Amino acid sequence: MVSSSADALVRLDLNNPVFQAHLLGLQKPERHAALNTLNKIRQLTWNQLYRDGGLKWEKISGIKLPPDIDAIYSLRITQSRRATAYRDGDFIRLLTVAPDHDSTYGRK
Repeated sequence: MVSSSADALVRLDLNNPVFQAHLLGLQKPERHAALNTLNKIRQLTWNQLYRDGGLKWEKISGIKLPPDIDAIYSLRITQSRRATAYRDGDFIRLLTVAPDHDSTYGRK
């Protein structure tokens, strides 16, 4: 993982094909809400992202991680959906958009 400052602006990585399929598969109003959230995130510093109450940045525990990833997080990307992501230096690497809250955490 690349080191970075908590005061650095968050940089978006939207290149994960699973994330792209989930994002582009959303209905138009939800897709627009998700894009608005992503636009908001790219204007924040990491400190601001961590503290933003609307995004509800939360660490997901109890899952096995690859050795190069310290933690997986969930964040609110629309009112009804959460995305999963991890931090890699100044980048937020987006992984999925969950269809509901429980599936974000691997619950049924």
